[in-house]
Amino acid sequence: MLSEKTMQIVKSTAPVLKEKGTEITTCFYKRMFNAHPELKNIFNMSRQQTGGQPKALAFTVLQAAENIDRLGDLLPVVKQIGHKHKSLHVKPEHYPIVGQHLLEAIEIVLGEAATEDILQAWAEAYEEIARVFIEVEKQMYEEDKKQDGNWEGFKPFVIMDKRVESATITSFYLKPADGTDLPAFSPGQYVSVRI
Repeated sequence: MLSEKTMQIVKSTAPVLKEKGTEITTCFYKRMFNAHPELKNIFNMSRQQTGGQPKALAFTVLQAAENIDRLGDLLPVVKQIGHKHKSLHVKPEHYPIVGQHLLEAIEIVLGEAATEDILQAWAEAYEEIARVFIEVEKQMYEEDKKQDGNWEGFKPFVIMDKRVESATITSFYLKPADGTDLPAFSPGQYVSVRI
C-alpha cells in the first residue's frame, strides 16, 4: 500500500506528465531497446515508428498518476492491457526492466525537476502498478491453464482458408498443425502471430 505522501507526490506530477509524457515514453523505449533489444519481440515496432505506442504509454502513465489513490478504478483498463500482454508473453520478470528504464527516462527528461522525492515516489508507485498488472495477468494465465486445448508460447498453425472480405480486409482461417482443439475465445483477447 502506498503512503499518502507518495500518492500526493505522484499526483502532483500529473501536469508535467500531460505536457512531457510522450517525450518521457519515447526516451524510455529508446533506452530500453538499446539495453534489451530482445524485448523488441514483445512490443509493436510499427507503433514505435508511428509514435502510437509512446503516446499510448504516456496516456497510461498519466492515468496512473491521476488515479494513484484509486488504482482499482483502472482495473478494466488493466485487464484490457493484460490481455495484450498475455498474447505477447509478457512475464513478471519484464516489469523491473520496464520500471528501471521508465524512471531513468523521467529523470533525463525532467532534469533538475526530477527531485529525489519524485523519483522515489514514482519508484514506489511503479512497483505497486506492476504488482497489480502481474496479479491480473497471473489470474489470466491460471484461467487459461484450466481450458482444454490451451498452450503456452507460440504454436504452429495451418491456413485452411483465405477469404477476401473487402478491399482492405482478408480473413484467414487457421487450425493447429497438430490437429488439437482450440480453447474458447474470450472477448477482448488478442492473438499474436509470428510468421
